[in-house]
Amino acid sequence: MQITMSPYYGKPDFSPLVAGPAQRIDPVSVADLLRNAFVYPPHSIYEGIKLVTFGFSPEHDMHTAPRFRFKFRNAGEVPEVARHPQDWIAVYHRKLCEAIAQSCATMASPWLLQSGGKDSTTLAIALADARPDATCITYLGGREENEVESARQVARRLGLRHESLICDPGRAYDRYLALAGRMPLLTADFALLSYADLGTEVRARGGDGVIDGLGADSYFGTPVDRQHQWLGRIARDVRLPLDLTALPGVDRSFEACFLLGTLQMNPIERVFPGSRFSDAEVDELFGHPISRRSRARMALFQEEIATATSEWEWRDMSMSIAGSAGAFAKGLYTAHALGLDAAYPFCDHDLREWIHREVPRRQKVDPETGVNKMLIRRHIATRFAELPYVQRKGSFRFDLCGLAAQRFDQVHGFADAMRDLLPGAAPWLERNRRRLDNKYHASKFYLLAIVLPWLAARGAAAAPVAHEAAA
Repeated sequence: MQITMSPYYGKPDFSPLVAGPAQRIDPVSVADLLRNAFVYPPHSIYEGIKLVTFGFSPEHDMHTAPRFRFKFRNAGEVPEVARHPQDWIAVYHRKLCEAIAQSCATMASPWLLQSGGKDSTTLAIALADARPDATCITYLGGREENEVESARQVARRLGLRHESLICDPGRAYDRYLALAGRMPLLTADFALLSYADLGTEVRARGGDGVIDGLGADSYFGTPVDRQHQWLGRIARDVRLPLDLTALPGVDRSFEACFLLGTLQMNPIERVFPGSRFSDAEVDELFGHPISRRSRARMALFQEEIATATSEWEWRDMSMSIAGSAGAFAKGLYTAHALGLDAAYPFCDHDLREWIHREVPRRQKVDPETGVNKMLIRRHIATRFAELPYVQRKGSFRFDLCGLAAQRFDQVHGFADAMRDLLPGAAPWLERNRRRLDNKYHASKFYLLAIVLPWLAARGAAAAPVAHEAAA
């Protein structure tokens, strides 16, 4: 079985999976989740289910002949000069309104997930015309964020209703556990618990659909800043025989742990967001070598990524892997479990093709400053002066350390239940309990907190068989 699963291709249909026979868990996909927070496409958490994500063709057999091709070559760079000059802001506004109207056509009460960033703000401007009945909701996930007041100001000036939700990690985790058994597949995206919290809140307040601002980065282009250039250079694929991040002193420093974790990654996997388990740790969690089988799945993408014509195209290609299997998946799986519609207006075919093929480079990225999404910024400027979200946007961050403090014993219980598959999970938790006030180690706790109960809910389907242990 294969499922076409990308908002770029339309709404995915999970009904064959839900109505079909029980599937066996793929242990290599579990390793993917622990190493990268998502399952490498076209694989899924199940052995017999493959996914057609963006970059693959629904016409190909994902079991025997998957072929990855990045759809937005030279994003942010072409065309250099417009073939048909137009009022770019006016046409963009019209096309965005049309994309919203089409993607939200079945929703009686749509809610915009308003992060306070550029994408959700430009969506809010178009919503005021296309769906003025929409409600905006902003999530306050951590102390480093400050976008709630800015988002509220935007919504009110547009005449849209605005709500906010403050992250309570225990409440969010309880809501995830209530949904886990109904989630058709699994991802461990670092905003998954935020989405479970938000989606449950939207449903409780009478909403029947959520609008998500994902999808524009791939065709607007994302210039590579100095920090990401530097991280790419120190990602050296080194396998350390000892977990240096557990050494006294080092284990208290997020920065030191993050750099040591980066040293053990390869450059492509360092592009993926968040701190995750190293290959050595994953093998320890399973009790046998398996990380190399997860890492081998990256080979499917390397040929295409190697053809990148610029550093930022290389990064766009690499990020698209995580975007399809993680960023989009968290919303699609959560919405399905809650019975909500999910709309992604930036994935609309007419809008994205117009921006990629017709909008000139300087309307997408300023080549002198490297500032991206110029057309979106100019669209926002027609309604608002410069606001804090332009410099410092949120992204549904989650209180990772708070989750570890509130739910350690519960996650440890799930680890005990899953000892047959992950015998090293409970020992890892016990060994690192005192380190979970460091976001680096708390990120790994988060991955276990997502993966273990989902697997436990499937029982026998997650049990290993002899050939897996020997592989």
